Amino acid sequence: MSAPRLFGMQAGGGLLGRVGSPSSGTGRPGISRRAAQSPAYRSRALPESQLKSALVDVGKLRLHHTYGGAGRPIVFVHGLGSSGYIEWRFTLPRFARSHRVFAPDLPGFGRSDKPRGESYGIPFFARTLDRYLEGRRLKGVDLVGTSMGGRVALEMALKYPERVRRLVLVDALGLGRPSVQFYYPLMLLPRVGETVLGGMREALRWAPGPLIRRVASRYIGARGDLEKTMDDDYLRDLREMYQERGYPEAYLATVRSMANFRWMVGELDVARKLEGLKVPLLIIWGANDPLFPVEQAIRAHGRLPGSRLVVIEGAGHTPQAERPDEFNRHLAGFLKNSA
Repeated sequence: MSAPRLFGMQAGGGLLGRVGSPSSGTGRPGISRRAAQSPAYRSRALPESQLKSALVDVGKLRLHHTYGGAGRPIVFVHGLGSSGYIEWRFTLPRFARSHRVFAPDLPGFGRSDKPRGESYGIPFFARTLDRYLEGRRLKGVDLVGTSMGGRVALEMALKYPERVRRLVLVDALGLGRPSVQFYYPLMLLPRVGETVLGGMREALRWAPGPLIRRVASRYIGARGDLEKTMDDDYLRDLREMYQERGYPEAYLATVRSMANFRWMVGELDVARKLEGLKVPLLIIWGANDPLFPVEQAIRAHGRLPGSRLVVIEGAGHTPQAERPDEFNRHLAGFLKNSA
């Protein structure tokens, strides 16, 4: 395993697939009564005794979240097409031993509500996350976001600074022009996007695991052990989420709120907003990220001399899953040594 490149370390120091009280039936769009009543729904994929899963009310929405542990709070924000647990399944157990961890499913994703007619833009996700934290009486959290979740986390740190103690951005959206994938422009076209996503839904019904892993690995640039990175829990959650009522509409609305043609040509770069940050920042990036090239992380790091940057060799867009031990080690070091 290659050693990561370190930048600015101080001395000592999904996109494909990727919330109150539990409810026995939701009566809300996006979470089926049958699923909410199922013991598997509440506890599946949570073998670690320190982690729990529940539905909570956040304003008019009901969100699903994974939580557990004791100590200083860390909140993890997932990326596009993912969920809290499946995105952070290699990170949550490690940090629940020393911290309180929270990983909500953002609206439209995972097992959270999928309201119709919502904008599903970054401001909407940030407002919802702020209300989620308020409901948990959390202030001064360590906030970790990946991909789209990184952009949401940045928005939180800028608009709700009292909520955030330290910020970690992982292969984050918005720090530069993306390497445009043919798949995304198609999603922006009326009817064409619906057709493409419908085809993906159908393919996930029958496609064998090895084929899904092979296609996804090309998309995210993963070079690690795909049997682990995209294990059976991952594939099961991916298949189930794509079949959820309201998921296709939420997914397309999210993509269209962010990945418009202006963004595709780099006109909505928000890296300049980093200069407004008032909290310690760690940037972790996969050296082989095909969506957001590592040069974006290096440039963003250069805007904030006090920030830290770790580039993990051999990892693509999801270093937290592809190189979990390295990722967890660097995150733990930052949380231990930063002010």
